[in-house]
Amino acid sequence: MPRLEARWSGAEADPDLFRPRRDLVLETEDGPGRFVQAEGPFQRYERQVQADADGSITETTSYRLAIPWFGWVFALPTRRSLQRAPSHRPHGGRQPWWAPPQRLDARSAHILGLLAAAQLTTGFCNTLFSQTVAFAADEFGASEGAQGVAGSVVRVGIILTVLLLALADRIGRRRILVGTAVAAPLLAAVGALAPSLVVLAGIQTIARPVAIALGLVVTIVAAEEMPPGSRAYAVSVLGLAYALGAGTCVWALPLADLGTHGWRLIYAVGLVYVVVAVSLYRGVPESRRYELPHAERAPLPGRRFLLLAASAFLYNLLIASTTFYENRYLKDVRGYSATLIAVFTIVTATPGAIGVMAGGRLADVRGRRLVGTIALISLAIGNVIVFSVAGPGLWGAKLVTSILAGMAVPALGVYAAELFPTARRGGANGGISALSVVGSVVGLLLAGLLLDQGVTYGRVMAVLAVGPLIYAALVVFAYPETARRPLDDINPEDRTKGGLSSEVGG
Repeated sequence: MPRLEARWSGAEADPDLFRPRRDLVLETEDGPGRFVQAEGPFQRYERQVQADADGSITETTSYRLAIPWFGWVFALPTRRSLQRAPSHRPHGGRQPWWAPPQRLDARSAHILGLLAAAQLTTGFCNTLFSQTVAFAADEFGASEGAQGVAGSVVRVGIILTVLLLALADRIGRRRILVGTAVAAPLLAAVGALAPSLVVLAGIQTIARPVAIALGLVVTIVAAEEMPPGSRAYAVSVLGLAYALGAGTCVWALPLADLGTHGWRLIYAVGLVYVVVAVSLYRGVPESRRYELPHAERAPLPGRRFLLLAASAFLYNLLIASTTFYENRYLKDVRGYSATLIAVFTIVTATPGAIGVMAGGRLADVRGRRLVGTIALISLAIGNVIVFSVAGPGLWGAKLVTSILAGMAVPALGVYAAELFPTARRGGANGGISALSVVGSVVGLLLAGLLLDQGVTYGRVMAVLAVGPLIYAALVVFAYPETARRPLDDINPEDRTKGGLSSEVGG
C-alpha cells in the first residue's frame, strides 16, 4: 500500500493541514490529527498530521486505489495530487483536472475499472472483422463489392444484440455482462477456422453482435453507477479502453504480412480476453439503479427513441464505411503494407484519446450539446479530407480528425443510457443499435456500389458525410441537455413511491 510522508516547515506549515480534505477525497476526522475517507476512490485511506516541536508539521498519507486493471494509469497523478501542499490543492470540493468532475466513491471506482476492462474485449471483437476483411478477401478472392455485402450481412446479426439487451432489462445487467464477456472472444476466435468469406461473415454475424451487446451493457451499468456530474467522464474512460482493445487488433495486424493465411492468427489473439470475463464474474455486482425499485412496465419514450435512433442511423452512414474501407483504401490506393497500415493507425488514432478525455470532462462541465456538435462537424469534414489527400496531408488530417471527432464518444455516447427509464434502458439501447446497423448497412452498400463503379473514395465519403452533418443539426435543435442531472430527474418514472430520487447512478 503506497505511503507518502511530507514535512512542512515555517511558512509551509499551513493550518489547513489539520482540516479535512475536500478534493480528490472527502475526509472525515477520526481523532486528533487523523483523517479517513468519507468518500473517494480508495479501497483504504488514512492521513495523519502531527505538529513537531520545532514548529514544523509532518503529514503521512497511506492509501490504496479501488480501481482494478487500470489503477496503474491513475497511480502517478493520484500520488502527485495527494503530495501537493495545501496552498496548491483544489478548494471548494473541486477535483484535479484529470479526475472525474464529480468525486467517485470506492464502489464506483471499482466498477468503472472492471467496465473498462470489459471494453477491451468489446473493442477487439468489434474491430476484428473490419481490420482483417481486406486480407481475408485476398485469400478468398473476393471483390470490394463482396466485402461490402459481407460487412452488411455481419451487421444484420444485430437482432441478437437487441434480444440480449432486452433480456438485460428482465434478468439484470450482471448476467448479460458476464455472459457476453465470455462468449464474445470465444466466438470471434472461431473465425480463424473459416474456409470462405461466406462462413467468416456467418461466424461474425453471431460474434460481433454479442460484443456490441457487451459494450452497450457496459455503458448502461456505467450510467447507472456513476454520479450525475461524471457520467460523460466515465464514458470517456470506457471509450479509451475500447480504443485500447481495438488497438490490440491493430497491433496484431502485422501478422497478416506473414503470409496469405496470416490474418487468421489475429483472430486467435482474442482468446486472451477470456481473462477479463473471469475478472467480471468475480468482481462486478448488479447495478444499484437496477436493484432499486423502479417501474417495471414503464412506457418507452417514443420521441426520444426516434431521435436517438435517427441520429445513430445518420452517424453510421459515414462511420461504418470509413472504418470498413480505410484499410482497403490505404492498401490499394496509397500502397501501404499491413505493417505501415498498423503504424498509420497507431500514430494517427492514438492522439484521439486527447479528444475523448477532453470531451468527457467538457461534456460534464459545459454540456453535451456544444461538444457533440463540434465533434460531429469535425468528423464529417475530416473524413472527407482523409480519403482525398496523400502524403503528410493524409496523416495530419487523420490525426486532427481523431482528436476532434473523439469528443463525440462521451458527449453523445452517454445519451442512450440517460434518456430512458431503467425498465426500458436495455431494450431502447438495443433498438437504437439496430437502427445504427441499418445506417451501417446502407452506408456500406452505397459505398461499395459507388466504388465498384469507379467513384473515388473522397467523393463517396463526401456523399455519406451528409449523415453526421444532419445529426449535428438535430443535436443543436432537438436534443435535451442532461449534464449533471440525476437519472431519476431525467426519467421521473424511476422515482420511488415516496417521490424521492434515489440519486444512485446519477
